[in-house]
Amino acid sequence: MPENQTPTYRRVLLKLSGESFARPGEGGINMSEVAAICEQIKTVVAKGVELAIVCGGGNILRGKQFSSRSEAIVPATAHYMGMLATVINGLALQDALEKLGVPTRVQSAIRMEGVAEPFIRRRCIRHLEKGRVVILAGGTGSPFVTTDTAAALRSREIDADLLVKATRVDGVYSEDPLKNPHAVRYGEISYNDVLRQNLQVMDAQAIHHCMEQDIPIVVLNYQKLGNIERAIAGERLGTRVSSSPTSTGD
Repeated sequence: MPENQTPTYRRVLLKLSGESFARPGEGGINMSEVAAICEQIKTVVAKGVELAIVCGGGNILRGKQFSSRSEAIVPATAHYMGMLATVINGLALQDALEKLGVPTRVQSAIRMEGVAEPFIRRRCIRHLEKGRVVILAGGTGSPFVTTDTAAALRSREIDADLLVKATRVDGVYSEDPLKNPHAVRYGEISYNDVLRQNLQVMDAQAIHHCMEQDIPIVVLNYQKLGNIERAIAGERLGTRVSSSPTSTGD
C-alpha cells in the first residue's frame, strides 16, 4: 500500500490458518513465522485499518483428527481441544504484535478470563474503534464449527467490509494445481459458483454467511510481502469472491 494511499476497506477481518504459525510441513509454533505476519499486520494497522483476526489451530490440533467414534476421545471433546489450540495461537500472536508496539486484545468464545476477555460484540467493536487489533479465539465456542465459519460469522457481527483469508497459495483454483498443472486460478468468482463447483475456499456455511451480508472474501498468499495490505488497499490479487465478479479465471 503506497504511503499516501487510503485503504479501500475500513474494517477488515483477517483469517489466519493454524499452519501460518509453523514452518511448512511442521507443527507447533515458530515465532519467526509469527513475527513475519505481525510485521504485515503492523503496516496495515498503521494505515488506520480496524483489524480483527481469527486464528485456526491446525498447527497444534484439529478436531477432525478424532472424528472416528472408535477413538478414546469423542468428536465433541476433540473439537473443544481444537478451539483451545486457537487460544494458544492467539496468545502467541498477541505477544508478537505487542512487541512491535501494536495494541491488541484477545477475546475468546470460550470463557477463560485469566488469559482472554470473553467475546462481546460491542466491546470488540469498541476496541477496533480505538485502534486495537482484536484477536478472536476459541472459534464460535461450539463444536463442529470450523474456524472459517467462525471468521465469516464474526465478520457479520462486527460489520466488516472485507474478509481476507491468508493462505500459502495464491488464490482459488478450479482443481488442485499440484495434481493438475492445467488448473485455472480464478481472479474473481461469485459465491454461487464457489458453492456450485464445491471449490475448497471456505466451507459452505462460511460462504453463505458472507453471501447473506455481501462481505467480499479475498484469498491470497500472505507469504508474498505486502499482499495483505495491497488487498486491503483494493488491489486485485489472489482470488476475490463476491456477489458480482467482473472476471472468471486467469
